[in-house]
Amino acid sequence: MTELAYTEPKPKIIAGATGDWELVIGLEVHAQIASNSKLFSGASTKFGAEPNSNVSLVDAAMPGMLPVINEYCVEQAVRTGLGLKAKINLFSRFDRKNYFYPDLPQGYQISQLYHPIVGEGEVLVDMEPGVARRVRIERIHMEQDAGKSVHDMDPEMSFVDFNRTGVALMEIVSRPDIRGPEEAAEFVRKLRQILRYLGTCDGNMQEGSMRADVNVSVCKAGTYEKFRVADDFSILGTRCEIKNMNSMRFIVQAIDYEAKRQIAILEDGGEINQETRLYDPVKGETRSMRSKEEAHDYRYFPCPDLLPLEIEQAWVDDIQAGLPELPDAKKARFVSDFGMTEYDAGVLTADVTSASYFEKVAAGRDGKMAANWVINELFGRLNKEGHAITESPVSAAQLGGIIDLIGSDAISGKIAKELFEIVWNEGGDPAEIVETRGMKQVTDTGAIETAVDEIFAANPDKVAAAKEKPNMAGWFVGQVMKATGGKANPKAVNEIIRKKLG
Repeated sequence: MTELAYTEPKPKIIAGATGDWELVIGLEVHAQIASNSKLFSGASTKFGAEPNSNVSLVDAAMPGMLPVINEYCVEQAVRTGLGLKAKINLFSRFDRKNYFYPDLPQGYQISQLYHPIVGEGEVLVDMEPGVARRVRIERIHMEQDAGKSVHDMDPEMSFVDFNRTGVALMEIVSRPDIRGPEEAAEFVRKLRQILRYLGTCDGNMQEGSMRADVNVSVCKAGTYEKFRVADDFSILGTRCEIKNMNSMRFIVQAIDYEAKRQIAILEDGGEINQETRLYDPVKGETRSMRSKEEAHDYRYFPCPDLLPLEIEQAWVDDIQAGLPELPDAKKARFVSDFGMTEYDAGVLTADVTSASYFEKVAAGRDGKMAANWVINELFGRLNKEGHAITESPVSAAQLGGIIDLIGSDAISGKIAKELFEIVWNEGGDPAEIVETRGMKQVTDTGAIETAVDEIFAANPDKVAAAKEKPNMAGWFVGQVMKATGGKANPKAVNEIIRKKLG
């Protein structure tokens, strides 16, 4: 499938007291691998279980317990890499990242620093039709999640829930290619969309199964191009990391605040300290959490309990062959096959379930009409009532049946909307409803002509006026539709009236 043509959006420029500034943003997205069991144990990953009920002896770091790699998690990481057009490393290895915190029972995290399973890839971030930023992916590595500290249950004590401990994560690291807060949010949204299409992460940010660390720095306008050419980070300003962002809206707000904070410091003659910060959505500001650690601070070394991962190209090829059609390819196909706009194709492919629903409705039917009904009538009603597509009272088969009735001239567009309302509230087969409730439109030209003649006879002055001003013919159309209870075929009504008016 040929890709749609795009131009890059302009970078966001922030005006300062001493000149214009540019933003430089990179993201590290932690995506929980969709798997029923954890990365190194058979414990359940089910969300919402009773605290400390999904914890194996391995997760709890009991003496003598050894990790055993979950092959399915490896497969999911490879599938993700392939979906992001990334290089799959046939050799990878796990390392220990050493730090001490109450929610980390081992005293280290098993991760992949030196030899990640996935190398360089890319994500095309859509900003608007025809405008997109191509963001490079530096790497994807697997690691185990930590537990959860709970501080609000007792005024004097903190509690720890180890259910999340050992859950498999993919850390997806971008290059500093993102140039504005909205782009950063759209990058996370697009990444979540791809992962959901692949089935490798559910992307539920409210449950913590997808969260982002946002690295922000600022530089004088024009500096970024020098960095891109030289690929030299020293040209850019010192970055700060905003930790654990789980909302697109908060990502935009946090970057906006952090950029202005850094610019104010630099213009006042100060220096930016490289550090990790947290965003407070109530106050709308970032605050310091700790100084930014480097790799050597964690004393990384190869995990002695796990052999290196060596996978075969044939296995990777099998996974590649089983990949589904991904959002960009599906959107391009919808534009070419159904003749719809790029905007409509983007709306329909935004969610894998919505795209599947549309394709069932459009099968063997007019694609433009199907898109119009799915986007305007169905999505509009779902949004109004706060339903997801999976909760739609109108099935794809039922909506397709309504479109078939329009296409066969059995009903008009106006009657179709009334029929949609009935199906939404009561269910049932659209064709049977039309038959049993007498909703078929009148296509008998003789009956329509009789109605037109009666209205003409009752309104001779309007007939004379309409012959002088043809645009007044619309009044007669409305009267005929009213006289027939809205069931007359509008096309036939218009033709008969035009003919009689000469």
